[in-house]
Amino acid sequence: MILSTFLFAVANILHSVIQIYTWIIIISALLSWVRPDPYNPIVQLLYRLTEPAYALVRKILPKTVFGGLDLTPVILLLSLHFIDLFFVRLLLDFASSL
Repeated sequence: MILSTFLFAVANILHSVIQIYTWIIIISALLSWVRPDPYNPIVQLLYRLTEPAYALVRKILPKTVFGGLDLTPVILLLSLHFIDLFFVRLLLDFASSL
């Protein structure tokens, strides 16, 4: 019972972190269309939070720009959605079976 509760809590926290990071990616992608002030602390924070993940995707898939449109955020969002649907749900199902 303790292990089941622990796994359920871990799965819920992981789901919440994925949801928060999804919104960070969406906001960062939307801001990239308007070219905000690069010295703004919020813009710098968003850049520091998203650029390492973008760099990892660009390293794995070197061709992510098509017609001047960078698809890295879309690829990252789809990957996060897959992790949320598959691994988090698998962890929740495993926790409920204990």
